[in-house]
Amino acid sequence: MASIYIHFPFCKSRCIYCDFFSTTFLGLRSRYVEALKKELEMQCGYLSSSQVKTLYFGGGTPSQMDIGMLSEVMDCVYSHFDVSPNAEITMECNPDDLSDEYLCALRTRLPVNRLSLGVQTFDDGRLSFLRRRHSASGAIEALRRCRAYGYDNLSIDLIYGFPGQSLEEWESDIDRAIDLGVEHLSAYSLMYEEGTALYDMLSSGVVEEVDEEVSVSMYELLLKKLTAAGYRHYEISNFCKPGFHSRHNSGYWDGSHYLGIGAGAHSYNGKSREWNECSIELYLAGILEGKNGYRGSEKLDDRTRFNEMLMTSLRTSSGVNLTRLERQFGQEMKILLLSKAAPYIDREQLEVGRYVPIDTVEPTADEALRLTRGAVFTSNGIISDLFL
Repeated sequence: MASIYIHFPFCKSRCIYCDFFSTTFLGLRSRYVEALKKELEMQCGYLSSSQVKTLYFGGGTPSQMDIGMLSEVMDCVYSHFDVSPNAEITMECNPDDLSDEYLCALRTRLPVNRLSLGVQTFDDGRLSFLRRRHSASGAIEALRRCRAYGYDNLSIDLIYGFPGQSLEEWESDIDRAIDLGVEHLSAYSLMYEEGTALYDMLSSGVVEEVDEEVSVSMYELLLKKLTAAGYRHYEISNFCKPGFHSRHNSGYWDGSHYLGIGAGAHSYNGKSREWNECSIELYLAGILEGKNGYRGSEKLDDRTRFNEMLMTSLRTSSGVNLTRLERQFGQEMKILLLSKAAPYIDREQLEVGRYVPIDTVEPTADEALRLTRGAVFTSNGIISDLFL
């Protein structure tokens, strides 16, 4: 499978927790679109002859782009790449951008078939704390509008672990998401990333992190409620109704090749990784004026590729496909991995069984190494201990 990711770094306002590359200066959008189209043309051979199975518009806030701009970029993708007729095409959206007019134009002019809404919480006070632009009722109304315009594959993001948040308050957010019937849900603990306004608030004592035990209880509650509601926990932070996993993100986790377009975007072809620097100015100068310094790259040795495969695969319910690992890296590497994993297998934190792909519940003949449910909370330490 091959995928394309296109980064739109523009936001109307900046949330206090966000450390993604973005800007609130919207005046560069037109030039940026021209650069995106030129880069797509320049990189048309990167994925070789592979058919594009997923296309993802991320940000930033792609819904801050007008439909004409998005349509230009989409037409360019289809002109230079072989896009599968049943490709998953996702667009990230802010709920208050999704007016009737915008959704009508989006539905009729672009082949987007999956929307991912940054809801974050259904509590107005916490939305205000995060400096989100929408209200809880606005998010619910946006989801209703999406349904009215025929979107049947909706994903939302939720955040838990707010300062002072109780287990009951978090449960209310989960219940609301279940009641809305979204096909996919991503849930993340509130992170205090250096360089963000939230980190500064923590450093100055304005806010305190939620207690770790409370955070673990919130995650356990999430697992319990969503599993009972019929959602599949297919990656540490991701849940879906059967058949509605994110095919695009799953490609990152199973080692598929992808092309990243736009400032700050990364690409991977199995042997090397390339990236555009997180600077709109450098990106525009590099693409439109041919100047150097906007792009970096590195060749990946076997050790790096092995460690990256462990890091991504063990985050999923499928785990590491040991049969595939042996084909790629040799029998000795498989034996080494299992010897390093043995203490965790003895402690029932890792297990060996049949490999079950994310898109099915049927086991294959391949062997797999995966985390047990109870080990999810300590997964980072376990995974790093398995690295070469």
